[in-house]
Amino acid sequence: QVQLVESGGGLVQPGGSLRLSCAASGFTLDYYAIGWFRQAPGKEREGVSCISSSDGRPYYADSVKGRFTISRDNAKNTVYLQMNSLKPEDTAVYYCARRSRLFGVCVSRNDQYDHWGQGTQVTVSS
Repeated sequence: QVQLVESGGGLVQPGGSLRLSCAASGFTLDYYAIGWFRQAPGKEREGVSCISSSDGRPYYADSVKGRFTISRDNAKNTVYLQMNSLKPEDTAVYYCARRSRLFGVCVSRNDQYDHWGQGTQVTVSS
């Protein structure tokens, strides 16, 4: 059974850092692209970052480029999102998701991901 579980969210001051984890089970992690998405109140869910299958190439939304880093530990079946220099506009529920296509590349469309975690809240506020 495919399962994704996020953790690591919380309350942080502007300029602070958090590391989110996405623990995967039920499939071989590096066979699938894994994306991080976020949804703020009243806004649509948006893609933040993604790590492709096989070569592990990372992708970032322009809004987080240079501040966020995605990585993958195949031995631990976990994908991480290191978030630095956090801003109030980063406040959202963060989700990880598995691309539906085996060995698929990263894409931004939500409907191309077939399994989602429950989300973890990130709040950036002073």
